[in-house]
Amino acid sequence: MTAAARLGDPAPVSCFHCQAPVPAAVLDRHASELLGKRQAFCCQACRCVAESIAQAGLTQYYEHRDQPPSPPLLPSPHADDHADTLDAAGALDGFVSEAGNAARITLALEGVHCAACGWLIEHCLRGLPGVEAAEVNVSSRRLSLVWHPRTLPLSRVFRQLQRIGYHAKPWRADEAAITQALEARAALKRLGVAGILWFQVMMATMATWPEFKLGLSPQLHTILRWVGLFLTTPIVFYSCAPFFHGACRALRARQASMDLSVALAIGGAYCGGIYTAVTGKGELYFDTVGMFAFFLLAGRYLEHRVRARAAQAAVSWEQQLPPSCLRLGHEGISERVLTSALRVGDEILVPPGATVAADGVILLGHSRLDEALLTGEFKPCARGPGDCVNAGTINLGQRLRVRVTAVGDHSQLSTMGRLLERAQAQKPALVRLADKAARWFMLASLCAAALFGGLWCWLDPAQAPWVVLAMLVATCPCALSLATPTALAAALSALQRQGVLITRGHVLETLDRVDTLLLDKTGTLTEGRPRLVSIQPLGARSQSDCLELASALQQDSGHLLAHAFPSAWVLAEAVQAVPGLGLEGLVEGRRLRLGAARWASALSRSTEPTLPDSERQWLLLADTEGPLAWFGLDDHLRDDALALLKFARRRGWRVLVASGDSTGTVMSLSEALHIEAHGGLLPAQKLQLLERLHSEGRTVLALGDGSNDAPLLAQADVGIAMGQGTDLARTKADAVLLTNRLAAVVSTLRTARRCRRVIVQNLAWASVYNGLVLPFAAMALVTPAWAAAGMSLSSLLVTLNALRLSTPMSHTE
Repeated sequence: MTAAARLGDPAPVSCFHCQAPVPAAVLDRHASELLGKRQAFCCQACRCVAESIAQAGLTQYYEHRDQPPSPPLLPSPHADDHADTLDAAGALDGFVSEAGNAARITLALEGVHCAACGWLIEHCLRGLPGVEAAEVNVSSRRLSLVWHPRTLPLSRVFRQLQRIGYHAKPWRADEAAITQALEARAALKRLGVAGILWFQVMMATMATWPEFKLGLSPQLHTILRWVGLFLTTPIVFYSCAPFFHGACRALRARQASMDLSVALAIGGAYCGGIYTAVTGKGELYFDTVGMFAFFLLAGRYLEHRVRARAAQAAVSWEQQLPPSCLRLGHEGISERVLTSALRVGDEILVPPGATVAADGVILLGHSRLDEALLTGEFKPCARGPGDCVNAGTINLGQRLRVRVTAVGDHSQLSTMGRLLERAQAQKPALVRLADKAARWFMLASLCAAALFGGLWCWLDPAQAPWVVLAMLVATCPCALSLATPTALAAALSALQRQGVLITRGHVLETLDRVDTLLLDKTGTLTEGRPRLVSIQPLGARSQSDCLELASALQQDSGHLLAHAFPSAWVLAEAVQAVPGLGLEGLVEGRRLRLGAARWASALSRSTEPTLPDSERQWLLLADTEGPLAWFGLDDHLRDDALALLKFARRRGWRVLVASGDSTGTVMSLSEALHIEAHGGLLPAQKLQLLERLHSEGRTVLALGDGSNDAPLLAQADVGIAMGQGTDLARTKADAVLLTNRLAAVVSTLRTARRCRRVIVQNLAWASVYNGLVLPFAAMALVTPAWAAAGMSLSSLLVTLNALRLSTPMSHTE
């Protein structure tokens, strides 16, 4: 008795893991008890991978995957040796960066096919001790891993990935760019072959149409039919190969995909054309195949270009850095070194016309820098000694001497790239809904095609194949699937060029529901460049002594208020920033606090001194013996703040200011702007205010810049951080204003509304077209050729409509 007969199923058995057919000869050899049932596997590799997934308790992977993976490769005998080399000192220099107390690396993955693959990898790695974060970008096949090397060797991560059927290697931007370029070139070749051959096929097939009355001889008629077959074959088997591959994967996974509908339509028309070419009966539909393939490939190519433009942004940023730069040696002599060799504290020279190689502070020289790469602002910015410069900016004036403060993954450029990649990895709810709707619509159209095909077989058997073909072609949900992702990709790309970096995928669809604007004050509503306008000593020390102590505390704090204090001649030790309160540290052996009056006074348990006035922001300097001095700061309202407030009022929003500054200062601003304001708030109190707004059913847009705003930005429905804000605020926010202009918030809101309008237009058009054309195709009133033209033009229409988001908008609503 054969193995197949013992299993009681004469049909081919599919591999439990990869769904490939299992030869009868190996059914018993690789079978295994799994999930309470004896499962068949095509090879030992699939069995090992499935057992590893089951042992990890991640069998939900098989329920959620869109398509089965390719059969995994068994690790080579030297795979463990290769993994062990990753733990050697210096083996991954240039790929690993610091992430707090942990390390970060980006890995390129092989074998990732769908969202379920990403889910499996993330859940499998997060279960390892020492892994802090594991995020998979399925579209770019990248894994961002944060782990503790002392707890978990990287080689164990690679082995774990191999056990579940995936392979990884350190990701390199140049390799990713080359891969994407090759994929784009292959897609363009397929499109070109389909277009060129389609025109030739049309010339051959149209000559056989009786409407033209060319009076062709039977021999020439036969020759033209075979010429059409000869020219159409490369279109089907080369240009349309991705559709057939996708359809096969969907069938193996017992799933319905858009590729399945396309493959059935193209394959059906091609087989019908072969029948006509051989028998001379019926109509040639080779021109329909060419038209369908060309327009569908054109639509997909345009969509690929739109999405690739946004996905490539992070890579293009990293490629803007120069490969080498001029570093100053100990004797002041410059030498050219690789940019990757720079370290924090190095001093570099930036000649006129050169690109800054790393983040730093200008030591000598005045110049103007082109910062359009980071901010989208094409007007050069004046910079001088003490000003910060970022990697990727271009020196347009005199030579600068710069001290390096951040390199590699710690630079502003790399941070923005990671945030952009995070946004692209997330799929908004609207996209998931459109994908689900397209899948159900396709299932319904396949059932309808089968039903009406059977009906026409009873009414007119000769007409039945062409009715089924027309229904398959006309109802292909290509436009429905393209409607949302192309619009979102175009909008994200347009906002990036305007200096707005969207870091999470839900922003554009959530912004259209916002009804409350919650603003921080210093650095957000105001310019964030406070000026020290008053010093009032409270003890025996002079103004200059108090200023020296305060400046020492502020020198390396990174807070916007630090710009108001001059450089100090003494150094502070053990400085700690307390969000919402101030700074504490040791200066010349004395413990000092600078910040909120009540908190600073608590250091000496003394009574809080009375504020000099409420017109300014006041910081109190105190030590263990008591208050030392008041420092009065003044800040100016941003030029475009009033325009943002006017825009919010015009929309009927509730506008609030939530600030950690003194209540008197905030209330003065509130009275001047006629808005609701809350001052003296700690980060926890800001969250309480946000929770109260949420309890009222409000959708809140929050803007902030400091570390004390990070919890608020993370919990708000949409949190936007100022580009000049702290790293913590930028990483917790949903979007970053690289230009630091509040006017960009207005343009983002308008783009969000415009994007939603385009999505609704696309979905409405795709739904109406598919809904209307189906009954006409079922009644044989639409030929396959016209169905192909309509479907292809529908896909092109939604793609071109989405591309409108890439063009600048008018300032009208």
